[in-house]
Amino acid sequence: MTDVPLAERDLSALVPEWLTWAEVADLLGVTPGKVRTMIKDHELAAAVSEPGAGPRVPADFIQDGLVVKGLPGLLTVLHDQNFDDRECIAWLFTDDDLPGRPIDALRENRGREAKRRAQVLGF
Repeated sequence: MTDVPLAERDLSALVPEWLTWAEVADLLGVTPGKVRTMIKDHELAAAVSEPGAGPRVPADFIQDGLVVKGLPGLLTVLHDQNFDDRECIAWLFTDDDLPGRPIDALRENRGREAKRRAQVLGF
């Protein structure tokens, strides 16, 4: 496990590909306004990955034209533990506790273990 707090991790190094809200909207078949609402409602998460860039969404959050199964529920669990979007993204893309990154578990329909790990983070 790394000693760097989640909020301070380099997201540009953790997340291989980012999408603008407009790109996410195109992939999901919704408006950019709906993407904003999805982020506000914790169905998606967005963060500024590098200085000068606007808030973007990790591309791995979208799979086959849909939000990855289990992501909204996991984001809600993390936000209930007082994580902000940046910390959620860092946790999802860091290989600390699971065999592999939590986002990979979600994309491979193995989200239960990731959700269990997220539920005990505050203890």
